[in-house]
Amino acid sequence: MALADARAICPDLSTRPADLAAEATALASLRRWVGRYAPMVARDGADGLMADISGVPHLFGGEQDLREDLQARLERAGLAATSAIAGTRGAAHALARHGGGVVGEGRLAEGIGHLPVTALRIDQKTAEALARLGLSRVADLIQMPRAPLARRFGPGLVLRLEQALGAQAEPVAAEADPPHFGVRMTLPEPIGKQEDVMAGLARLLERLCAKLALHHMGARRLRLDLRRVDRAMAQVEIGLARPMRDAARIAALFAKGVDEVDAGFGIDALRLSAPVVEHLAPEQIGGGHAVQSDDALADLISRLGNRIGFDRALRLLPAESLIPERSFLLVPAAYAPPAAARQPAPPKRMPPRPIALFPPEPITAASGHPPARFQWRRMSFTTLRASGPERIAAEWWFDDPMWRTGLRDYWRLETREGPRLWLFHTPQSPDWYAQGEFA
Repeated sequence: MALADARAICPDLSTRPADLAAEATALASLRRWVGRYAPMVARDGADGLMADISGVPHLFGGEQDLREDLQARLERAGLAATSAIAGTRGAAHALARHGGGVVGEGRLAEGIGHLPVTALRIDQKTAEALARLGLSRVADLIQMPRAPLARRFGPGLVLRLEQALGAQAEPVAAEADPPHFGVRMTLPEPIGKQEDVMAGLARLLERLCAKLALHHMGARRLRLDLRRVDRAMAQVEIGLARPMRDAARIAALFAKGVDEVDAGFGIDALRLSAPVVEHLAPEQIGGGHAVQSDDALADLISRLGNRIGFDRALRLLPAESLIPERSFLLVPAAYAPPAAARQPAPPKRMPPRPIALFPPEPITAASGHPPARFQWRRMSFTTLRASGPERIAAEWWFDDPMWRTGLRDYWRLETREGPRLWLFHTPQSPDWYAQGEFA
């Protein structure tokens, strides 16, 4: 029912938003665990799992014992679940969502006959139409001829009914597990020197990068787990500015972290994994200057990000705004590609912008309009040339305290002393301010 209707019935109802991503992750973990009961396990909607246990029940003492073992383990884990075992996928789905149980072989019609027609996975409109005719249970449909049902309610109803009764095949199509990008190495003798650990890491990186290349993936984060002989674990984790599977370049980023690891009495096992990966198409390696330049920049951002944090290595991106303070964005360089240079349209060429932009600084002792002489930063200047004004209006959809004075008229001034400044004043106020400096 709608939340408003539920609150009307129960004013003290406690609610919270559904976390669909977390629920999907939990269901995926549960699907891997259910693999102990069946080799084929598939999702059944957003809240269910379907397992093909053909040839498995005798290992647990029978179907009833298998279900009891499943329910007991789920209860110990704190999960409230309902399970059912039947000869067809449709019958198991219907029974699991209406109390659960076990339907013996050859008793499908009897096992699901008492269930409502909605258990057949039909739409609500069809279920309401069947109810108006007095067909509210599955048993009411089993004895009816199929042709009139198909003409009246469509072939979907007949298909679901035949699937539940076993007349139509409906196999369990389990999706393939995503590839796991992790490799490990167990050493015959403990090691402790940095060069020995780096040598083992190089071997692991070659295997991991080959696996990444096979699936056209690149690593964005890598984790190296080192097991000491006293069973303590040490971990070195690095991030990458862009997807990568170049073993030599990745190994260089691990050197600092490996050097800081306390090896204790020695390290006897290494495990390298890539918990975060992204798609990376095959690419030409070596030869091109542009490719080498991009790689060098990515390596620099990776080194900075691992030292100071990837959220602190920033790059400038252009923004669609005429307001000087809003004409650019500061974004993490590792998560945003550089923007391509944009050429202004020929009919509307924008006036030049200063190379250095700073918060407005007051101009004092200004004489004239634009000022022929003025003082800025405790220095006196004399104007040689002035071009302008360029009028910029405030963006009314933003409440910016710096722009509450209204319009600004910007002037470009070349001074006898050398600096070329970007000055402005507002028509409502005689004060002048400097906000930028040209090259």
